[in-house]
Amino acid sequence: MNSPDHAATTHPFYINGQWRLGSSNEVDQDFNPATLECIGLIAQASPADVEDAISAAYAARLAWADVLVGDREALLLKAADIFLARADELRDLLIAETGSTFLKAPWEISYAVACLRSAAACTRQAYGQTFPACSPGQIGMTTRSPLGVIAGIAPFNSPLLLSMKKIAFALAAGNTFILKPSELAPLICLKIAEVFEEAGLPAGVFSVLPGSASIVGERLVSDPRIRMVTFTGSNKVGRLIAAEAGKHMKKVCLEMGGKSPLVVLADADLDYAVDAAAFGVFFHQGQVCMANSRIIVEDSLYETFCKAFAAKAKTIKVGDPRDPATVIGPLIRPQQCTFIKGQLEDALGKGARLLAGGSHEGPYFQATVLADVDPTMAIYDEESFGPVTTIYRADSFEHAVALANDTQYGLSAAIITNDLQKAMAFSQRSHAGMVHINDTTISDEPHIAFGGTQASGFGREGGMASMDEMSEVKWITVQMGKREFPF
Repeated sequence: MNSPDHAATTHPFYINGQWRLGSSNEVDQDFNPATLECIGLIAQASPADVEDAISAAYAARLAWADVLVGDREALLLKAADIFLARADELRDLLIAETGSTFLKAPWEISYAVACLRSAAACTRQAYGQTFPACSPGQIGMTTRSPLGVIAGIAPFNSPLLLSMKKIAFALAAGNTFILKPSELAPLICLKIAEVFEEAGLPAGVFSVLPGSASIVGERLVSDPRIRMVTFTGSNKVGRLIAAEAGKHMKKVCLEMGGKSPLVVLADADLDYAVDAAAFGVFFHQGQVCMANSRIIVEDSLYETFCKAFAAKAKTIKVGDPRDPATVIGPLIRPQQCTFIKGQLEDALGKGARLLAGGSHEGPYFQATVLADVDPTMAIYDEESFGPVTTIYRADSFEHAVALANDTQYGLSAAIITNDLQKAMAFSQRSHAGMVHINDTTISDEPHIAFGGTQASGFGREGGMASMDEMSEVKWITVQMGKREFPF
């Protein structure tokens, strides 16, 4: 797929080792969120195209499962090297297609490379177990087998990273994979197909299907040949996927966002806490599922922290994502600005204080800080998915823990303190799936189990956790000699 990048270009999608314009000839425009200019036309998959992709993946599943782990390892490592060689091209596309800043885009690429390398290592670690049996002369063991065909539905905020976290480990475990990109970020997902094609991935093992949820997404969730769906996105869509997948006895792994708390105790280093909190909510315009959109500060430090954090927020540069000095670029969905404004008006009308920001120009929202937020306000437990955070006063450590857990979500949580006893107590009592001590809530490694609880979803992605999710256990027994039967 080597064609020039301009608005008139129609980009084909990838099925069974072939680049196609689709049987319906329908296209969708892909926009640069910073300029609102069309950067390409994306061929849209029809129901017939979806069927072709599923059939190809199903037909290829057994041969791919039989590929030696060393060969799967080598292919994943080769793909990682190709990504590195194309890093500048991919960086520029992430900036143009998703509004990623010059700070964020290279990090996302390096994470995708690390995902491939971690997955390559995992190919040799799909261990089973042996164990003693209660029957005389019997040997018991378990093995792990690929599920078969897995479908992934990717979000727009970190489409390369979050797609690769699904794809790489699925392939490492011996599964075939079909990716549905976000309608807002399809081009970067098509680049993934280019890389795997160059790396030599056999036809049918991987396909990319841009298209609507009603045509592509619903079919991937309902088709019985697909054994698992892995999804990152909104809570509303995740619940629908879980309900539909349940009808078909299909495994799901869901990561559906959060309202993550950062607790700052009175003994914390103020400057460090301010810097950590700022990174944790303003990185990538706050369009991060684990952003610390709630900051809970112990009473004696509350006003001092509010003043210092507001001053920090006012220094955050908003603007052109191509400028290396920019921290906050454009929100990828312009309508999100209207949504956030509604949240702010509701909170301010009910007594919250605006400490910084609160306005936007086009898709560029200022770093925004609210204080004195209470449960009557929509923003208390409703995701903003923008550069907005709220600060809460905690009367004590116990109160801080209660506030941190007072949410429907349970993705990430963090605490900044020099009191190890309280830090460990918080880590044990937090309802979040991930807890970070003396750090922000944004933390991720490709070889670590990533995921949440409650409305943030279930299942884990990364490393051997992905290998476990994307395979099934088989119990095997061997009877030495003859077993005695009661009749």
